[in-house]
Amino acid sequence: MSPVASHKITLGQGGEQHDAADAILASFLVKRFEGKVAIVTGAGSGIGRGTARRLAAEGASVAALDVMGDAVAETVAGITADGGTAIAYTCDVTSEESVTSTVDSIVADLGAPSVVCNVAGIGGFFNSHDMPFDRWQKILAVNLTGPFLVCRAALPHLLEHGGAIVNVCSNTALMGQAYSAAYCASKGGLLMFTKALAAEYLDRGVRANVVAPGGTDTPLLGSFDLPEGADPKQLTKIMSPMGFSTPAEIAASIAFLASDESSYTTGAVLSVDGGLTI
Repeated sequence: MSPVASHKITLGQGGEQHDAADAILASFLVKRFEGKVAIVTGAGSGIGRGTARRLAAEGASVAALDVMGDAVAETVAGITADGGTAIAYTCDVTSEESVTSTVDSIVADLGAPSVVCNVAGIGGFFNSHDMPFDRWQKILAVNLTGPFLVCRAALPHLLEHGGAIVNVCSNTALMGQAYSAAYCASKGGLLMFTKALAAEYLDRGVRANVVAPGGTDTPLLGSFDLPEGADPKQLTKIMSPMGFSTPAEIAASIAFLASDESSYTTGAVLSVDGGLTI
């Protein structure tokens, strides 16, 4: 049982559970990323913010990306206040032009990246028979096309210097979830995209792995309102007796796979879901 697990959620606003996780995990910090540049998408809140903070605390120069400029600026302000190095970039991961220009700016500002963490994601519950097509397209664009565009832009640098990619999926990449067809499809696609990268670059110094969280107390939870006529009992299938994790707990797993401590690990899926996929 996690020492900080709780059934209370704050939609990423923090509180005692988050503070406890931060304090416990801080005792394990080591400088695994000194001299490295790390790209983190979705860094304006939730798991992305937690990952940016974790990598910076371990010595990385963090390029913090988010479509919400004010939010990612807040993340960077917190990192720099703690003595870390980070730069905020307003970036739409669904835009080829935005991603390409942002990665070019990162290389100019911080140097070539050696770590890429694709954390940006959106979701929502819908009845599949009447889900708006534009919502389907948007969820796949952010959750699947976005990581492709970021990886494509960063890979030439990773191939030159070596590096690691960590893509954040979900337990929904491993199990069906009612009212989540687009979310499951996008996360399942991201899992297999990651495995394809791992196979393609197996002998070229680039590792690619997946972290698959379960219920995490982030603002994203607020977008999952049940649609009309939905059966609330379906939610019991995706609730762990261990409660909800915090962003810091998921970030710790991301940091492990991004670090040289996992140097013999590629194409792997690390489930951090309170036992949902046992």
